[in-house]
Amino acid sequence: MLHKWEGIVLKARAYGESNKIVTLLTREAGKVAVMARGAKKPTSRLAGVTQPFMYGSYLVQRTSGMGTLQQGEHFNAMRTVQTDIMATAYASYIVELVDRLVEEGEPQPFAFEVLQQALTAIDEGYDPEAIALFVDWKMLPFTGVQPVLHGCTSCGAAEGEFAFSFSQGGFLCHRCFHHDAYIIRLSPTQLKLIRMFYMMPIDQVGKLDLKQQTKSFIKKIVTTIYEEQTGLRLKSRSFIEQLERTPEMLPKKVNTEE
Repeated sequence: MLHKWEGIVLKARAYGESNKIVTLLTREAGKVAVMARGAKKPTSRLAGVTQPFMYGSYLVQRTSGMGTLQQGEHFNAMRTVQTDIMATAYASYIVELVDRLVEEGEPQPFAFEVLQQALTAIDEGYDPEAIALFVDWKMLPFTGVQPVLHGCTSCGAAEGEFAFSFSQGGFLCHRCFHHDAYIIRLSPTQLKLIRMFYMMPIDQVGKLDLKQQTKSFIKKIVTTIYEEQTGLRLKSRSFIEQLERTPEMLPKKVNTEE
């Protein structure tokens, strides 16, 4: 049976001398692995559409088991994502995170929307670090962790001073700080940003202009949740940390974020 799917390439690996096994996240069928015969050859019509991050339409022949990719047409080649080292690093992190959290076998339209919006935003020049933070927060439910961010995890209060509590799994108001000796106090701006990262669709955000200190603070919280509560550690996160430690590896450009 032939299927036409809207999809994004999560990864591709060599199979034999000339073939690739390509993992797609599709809108219609969720995560699927397909055989792309001859795609390793530079002259193959499948070579371009099976590159990582590629967003397009894929025609797949499948009856049972792994399908065979017959043809593809790209909607967005993600050229910025492919060529800018920081864009590539954060896009790789996002793709690896989605790949690790989404199981094969059933449609995951929310995960597809998050991935498509995130890669498109990075490709359009949005801050890749901020976009990765959006994905971190939005994919948390796929780990089984759903932090309480609408109010206090203990008493439900929606007003007052707030802090983040890892042990309580979300926000605590000032009346309930005694429940956790290791709370991280939040300013009203930090509180608002965490809620925005978790709840607002990426394509509704507009051009973000966040200070590095703000991004680092919010990243510390969400990274701690992933590492301590889910045990998830990604190779691409290590690469980003290496880039941050060795800024001489980055191309020189004027910083306009601050």
